[in-house]
Amino acid sequence: MKTNKSFSKRIKVTKNGKLMARKAGHNHFNAKESGRTQMAKRRSSPIVMTQRDKRRYFAQSSI
Repeated sequence: MKTNKSFSKRIKVTKNGKLMARKAGHNHFNAKESGRTQMAKRRSSPIVMTQRDKRRYFAQSSI
């Protein structure tokens, strides 16, 4: 099965194999957010996926 390239480009695999992605919801309307909220949105968050989903979206060599 082919790798889903559009999805895999949004995900970073860490050294220990964790999947990290940016949090949604910070493209616009951020002026009213507090500084603490804005900083929290900048951080990446881990993604929890089943092994079946990993096989579907990623090439076997990257995971």
